[in-house]
Amino acid sequence: MGKLANDPAPGSPELPAAGGKWPSRAVAGLTVRKAMEIPALAGARLLAGEDGLDRVVQRANIMEVPDILPWVKPHELLLTTGYPLRNTPQGLPGLVAELDARGLAALAVKLHRYLDALPDEMVHEADRLGLPLLLLPDAVGFDDILNQVLTGVLNKQAAALERSWEVHHALLSVVLEGGGLTELVTKTSAVLGVPVMVTTADGRVLAEGGNLDDLASWRHTPCFDTSGRFRTEYEPGGVHSHVDVPGWHAVVSIVAGRVDHGRIVAFARHRALDDADVNVLERAATVAALAVNKQLAVTAVESKYRGDFLRDVLSGRAGDRDRIVAHCESLGWDVGRDLVVVVAELDPESGPAGSAGLQLRPVQERFTVAWQSVVQRRDPRAAVVGFAQEVVALLPVGARPDPESSVRDVVRQVSGDGGGGRRSFSTGVSRVVDDPSRLPVGYEQARRAVDVGRQMNGRGSLAHFDSLGSFRLLSQIEDRDELRGFVRETLHGLAADDDPEMEDLRHTLKVLLDTNLNVAEAARQLHFHYNTLRYRISKLERMLGPFTTDPELRLDLALALKVLQMRGLS
Repeated sequence: MGKLANDPAPGSPELPAAGGKWPSRAVAGLTVRKAMEIPALAGARLLAGEDGLDRVVQRANIMEVPDILPWVKPHELLLTTGYPLRNTPQGLPGLVAELDARGLAALAVKLHRYLDALPDEMVHEADRLGLPLLLLPDAVGFDDILNQVLTGVLNKQAAALERSWEVHHALLSVVLEGGGLTELVTKTSAVLGVPVMVTTADGRVLAEGGNLDDLASWRHTPCFDTSGRFRTEYEPGGVHSHVDVPGWHAVVSIVAGRVDHGRIVAFARHRALDDADVNVLERAATVAALAVNKQLAVTAVESKYRGDFLRDVLSGRAGDRDRIVAHCESLGWDVGRDLVVVVAELDPESGPAGSAGLQLRPVQERFTVAWQSVVQRRDPRAAVVGFAQEVVALLPVGARPDPESSVRDVVRQVSGDGGGGRRSFSTGVSRVVDDPSRLPVGYEQARRAVDVGRQMNGRGSLAHFDSLGSFRLLSQIEDRDELRGFVRETLHGLAADDDPEMEDLRHTLKVLLDTNLNVAEAARQLHFHYNTLRYRISKLERMLGPFTTDPELRLDLALALKVLQMRGLS
């Protein structure tokens, strides 16, 4: 289940999102609705295509010949006197369809000189496609329309550029004045008027800004998994509006060089996000990349210092109890309480190599950040340090009688739903450590639990030291051939792992041993008739010997079954 981010390169924020759609204004310019408010078009009447009034106008052109199609550009307002429409080869409804396919913003027609009216079929087709069809007043001049439309477009684009620069300067000042991601998302949220968050590349939330209650409600939508991870693998760059998610959300990647550092996401319930909002997020993403790189440089130094000291503590070289407690206090850690030592190791990679595209930070570094972000949300004074091959966390026991359940909650949050290309990992938990001087013992217990737990349960295991039992002893035997020989000599034909009948008999034997040879209870658990189980016991004794009366043989059989349960013996 648990995986760490190794997701593919995100989609371009300039493209419509897969599975969603852009809002009506995905490019800079005037909408047809706003263009109809300029003086030259104030008297224009909408004949059809009301659904397309939010199409964007970026330029204007005049249609003087029937074969206008090769010159039509997207987001264009096309003006005509009707002269070229008299003998259009493909028919006027077909012309409307062709213009719509080329991304035309609107078609404006001046009648009465060459055409008295537009055919009903043409009007119906424009209405069906949502292509605005405007009827121009007789007195209006095309040159006035061209000048005023282009002036309006340029003014809007200039205003957008000016606002973009102001926003960029405001966001950049956050970092220059020493702020981090939290301050950045707070400022971005204030600019946009909607909640904003920054996540890692695999969707783990790093910082939030704006109305946190509103943002918390979004965590219950399909955009997030049950652990609170934003599903970046299903949310490429761009603006999204999903059927099962209220409102809009916009996603922009945080990239520095070729390294994917995460996502910045804005959420809006009561208004559509548009290209201006995406532009602000892109500016914020650039600044966020600076903040992340700055934080990485600081963290690298601090992590080495913290890691060196915790390594001394776990190896017993850090001094007496008082020195350990005092030094940990200076690092913001509280080790003077009941703790469990947790060791988490990434499982060996068995899948194909990642695809080309944006690079991700080293997997062990991302794994450490994942543990730190989850644990520090629960207890800011808990120690979490990443070493070369593992992450070590000193988690408080608290009032819960079962510390393993607390660790399981943390593992669940670090794992998420396995999305975003996360790597699976195995986790070991020590016994409760009530004195810092016993942390080295707890560390060895947790490391042993990782190794044995992975052998017992495979990848993604979570094992407590106290639950290992005899597996702790069996795992110390390095000679795997000796273990395999012991299994064959003890179980005989029952050791075959490719025979369904033998596997069934092994299960019967295990239940009998687990119930201390209580035939009635074993029959109940196996859903067998009492006499059926008695027959199976006789068959097992013919194969294995008189285990019902020989306690030494029962011990050997129980150990052999445990060896078979361990992984990595084949």
